[in-house]
Formats: sequence, C-alpha cells, structure tokens
Amino acid sequence: MSRYLLDVNALVALGVREHILFERVVRWVQRLDLSRDEFATCAVTELGFIRVLTQPGVPYTLSISEAKSALQGLKASGEIPFTFVVDDQDVSKLPAWVKTSRQTTDGHLTQLARSKNALLATLDRGIPGAFVIPEE
Repeated sequence: MSRYLLDVNALVALGVREHILFERVVRWVQRLDLSRDEFATCAVTELGFIRVLTQPGVPYTLSISEAKSALQGLKASGEIPFTFVVDDQDVSKLPAWVKTSRQTTDGHLTQLARSKNALLATLDRGIPGAFVIPEE
C-alpha cells in the first residue's frame, strides 16, 4: 500500500481536464492499485487548488464556489480514494535543504507527507525526497 500526498500542481492536474498535464496524472493513477493505494490532501494543497483555479487569466478560471465544488466532487467521486491529513508540522520541521522562500511550501509538504507515512507526489523534479509522477 502506498499513500501519496498530492502537491498543488498534481491536485490541479488531476482535477482539471483542461490542464496540460491531466493525461499524465491520470495515466499514473490508472497504473496504481486503487484498492490499496490512497491519495491525501491537506489544508495547504486544498487552498492552493482553490487559489490556482480562481486566478484570473487561466483557461479554467472558476469562482471560489465552483472551485470548492470541483475539489469536493473529485474527492467524493469514489473513483479515487482520498483522505485528508491534518497538518501538525510547524516551521521547526522544515528540511535542511530549504534555503529560499520558493522552497518553503515544498519543504513543508515533503515533511508533512513523511510524518503521515506518505510520499509527496508532484510534477516538479526539483523537490528532494518527493515522488515525481512519471511521464509514462
């Protein structure tokens, strides 16, 4: 059994058919054993999903209400097993590799995933210790 905490980009790609990497994430999910593997979100990733989908100018701009419904629908669909993990990691838990402001959320999510016996699943190759969703 594997547990994956989806980062914001992976969650958005999975939840938005128009996303350029939607097919990549779906292919990965289809290769997993969904009777044993599970996906997790947390407050940071759920808020990031809402933030990204409500930004003006993106091809799939939604209202806050529409973005919340999209996320709730994805999680409740029953096709993919989701859990919600409570974030109990404070700043003292940031990994030593976090050196810039751009790394803080990635470092935090990596540590949160580790503390919940999960892997941070991402499309970003630059996050130490994270699982990069394969291209094929």
